[in-house]
Amino acid sequence: MLHVFSGVWALLLGILLIMLGNGMHFTLIGLRGGIEEFSSAELAIVTSGYFLGFLSGARLTPLLIRRVGHVRVFAALGSFMSAALISFPLLADPIAWTLLRILVGFCMSGIYVAAESWLNNASTNETRGSVLSAYMIAQTLGIIGAQGLLTLGDAGTSALFIGASILVSISFAPILLSVTPAPVVEVARPMSLRDLFKGSPLGTVGIFLLGSVYATQSGMGAVFGSQIGLTASQIALFVAMLFAGALLLQYPIGWLSDQMDRRRLIFGAAALGMTSCLIGWLTGGGLWPLMAAAFFAGGVTTPLYALLLAHTNDYLDADDMPAASGGLVFTFGMGAITGPLVTGWAMEGLGPFAFWLVLGATFAAIALYALYRMTQRAVIPTEETQSYLAVLPTTSAVAVEAAGAWAVEKAEADAEQAEAELAEAELAEAELAEAAQAQADQSDAEQPETTRKPGSEP
Repeated sequence: MLHVFSGVWALLLGILLIMLGNGMHFTLIGLRGGIEEFSSAELAIVTSGYFLGFLSGARLTPLLIRRVGHVRVFAALGSFMSAALISFPLLADPIAWTLLRILVGFCMSGIYVAAESWLNNASTNETRGSVLSAYMIAQTLGIIGAQGLLTLGDAGTSALFIGASILVSISFAPILLSVTPAPVVEVARPMSLRDLFKGSPLGTVGIFLLGSVYATQSGMGAVFGSQIGLTASQIALFVAMLFAGALLLQYPIGWLSDQMDRRRLIFGAAALGMTSCLIGWLTGGGLWPLMAAAFFAGGVTTPLYALLLAHTNDYLDADDMPAASGGLVFTFGMGAITGPLVTGWAMEGLGPFAFWLVLGATFAAIALYALYRMTQRAVIPTEETQSYLAVLPTTSAVAVEAAGAWAVEKAEADAEQAEAELAEAELAEAELAEAAQAQADQSDAEQPETTRKPGSEP
């Protein structure tokens, strides 16, 4: 295991530092926006700006990398992102913040494309699953750890924005100074939405709705906390709970995913998310019930993303998976742009607890559509499904494609192993039968003369 990570530790460390800075900035937008008295609708537009930039970066960054190379693009995006983070407290205006968020989203998307290309290139078929899992854990720990760093300063000053900028700046040092060779970025052209929906209606609709859920949780969670009067430390804990649940729920759900009809599991996870949102709405602001609601509502979001990806791949040929990955990332991005806008306008008209109503309604839509799809298509036997890999919603098409390739390779390896075990069992059974027959023949040959029937030849 140590040998596996010896070649990618610099990348993982860099990603951890980037997520610390980016995670701080996500929550800071809600905290500082409340201090600046921005409305819910204004902050919703600011939040959607990030995902608009992220979606644009996913399409354009591979072209930039092919033109000028990994290192230049990586360094340039890091510089722009660091500058953008430090500019937020200097430009306290919703329009300026929206433009800065578009820039930050574009830079983060490009950083993911470059980093994930490096990771994929540094992995082998045998190690890719472990490396991708470590990458997802580093991202999640970075986001959670960022919430703890927010308690060290005052969102009303520039200190925390400066800290986020510093973390992003230094995160590129271990990556750019490592000896890892820069790979060629190859991202498949996204599959059309019509073909994607035809191949997997539940995967397409579910990913779009889940994009709305994820963007609302990560972008509007701090806004909600600020508007109901939580302290900065409580808001940081609330946002941390949204992501901490994924660390504990990801692997049990992943295990179940390989044991049962994934549509049933998608229904169950979405129903749990809906129930958690209902609890959050009914608590009336009680601190610990809110934290529990955030833990489970956020905890099922990331596993649902991986479940929907795996479910989609189950109904596709291996050759179509790369194009489908790009289509699903695009669909998720469209949902992520839409979700905060709907939530912000709902909170503006119905109050801050509309945050839970919109989330709960979206989870309910996923659950009901999964239930409907169970009546429209026969279940695929579990032994014929692709393997599940914990992929985060923040990853680019590069990681999603790599995860899909790993799932295919693992499924093929498992099938070959099962065939080999079956052949070995059949051979052992044949050998046992042959040995039993030989023993029976020997027993007949050694039978005493007195036991022979009268008239039989000696």
